[in-house]
Amino acid sequence: MILEAEDLARSYGEVQAIRGLSLGLAEGTITGLLGPDGAGKTTTMRLLTGLIRLDRGTTRHRGRDITGRRATGGWLGYMPQRFSLYGDLTVDENLRFYAELFGVRGERRKQGTERLLAFARVTDFRRRRAAALSGGMKQKLALACTLIHDPEVLLLDEPTTGVDPVSRIEFWQILGELREAGTALLVSTPYMDEADRCDHVLMLRDGIVMDEGTPGELRARFKRAILEVSAQPMARAIRLLEALEGIREVVPFGTRLHVTVDDPASAAEAVRRALAEADVELEAITATRPSLEDVFVALAAER
Repeated sequence: MILEAEDLARSYGEVQAIRGLSLGLAEGTITGLLGPDGAGKTTTMRLLTGLIRLDRGTTRHRGRDITGRRATGGWLGYMPQRFSLYGDLTVDENLRFYAELFGVRGERRKQGTERLLAFARVTDFRRRRAAALSGGMKQKLALACTLIHDPEVLLLDEPTTGVDPVSRIEFWQILGELREAGTALLVSTPYMDEADRCDHVLMLRDGIVMDEGTPGELRARFKRAILEVSAQPMARAIRLLEALEGIREVVPFGTRLHVTVDDPASAAEAVRRALAEADVELEAITATRPSLEDVFVALAAER
């Protein structure tokens, strides 16, 4: 493992932001921190960089104890959640500034700048001020600045929040290329579809890791069944289904509902009967495999 953390804990007054979190980041892998706002994702990132102190726990870089120290030596890149570059500087100027901060000069800076402009797909916008970029281009520029010193570990705190769907897809394509190049990535996200792109996922809520594993392993541990229901009007259907015996959870999933049940056959019949009696149109009902969202909701409900 390049970066390891064991039993990390951090409190803010009486609020326990992180409670006993452990993880390891290996070369050529993407590890996802999945959870809603307030789950502890940003605190975890800051603890790993040494920007805030630990209440408990240890961190190691390639086996060397770095507990309580700020990351130095250029092996780590950290991209915070909020856009942190200079809006009045151009794309080129931001890259030059961060290259200077990390001591990247001369031919190495020149070649690195050209490579990263192309890599981040912002070459055509190199003379544009950062404040005038779209949300997706701002995030790609921030990633390029984070990579200017060629870190072997990359921490990205919700890098696609507020970014349009097309830019999100392109950003994850770039992360995939970094993984192929051997970078170890830790990416925090509230998006279940992004967690599916990770090699390993930690499901985090209220500072606690509820479960972890590959996306496939997390789904395999889900012991209940999922019925996918399309019904109109949806809001009324949700109220009816939540009141039925044998229904564990009802979660909107786009234009459909994911209904968690113990016995899919009897539950499907109960759903049909309840909706028909209430004059709610049932368009379709089918069994489907659980999504990571289904797994997360079930784990949260258990706690």
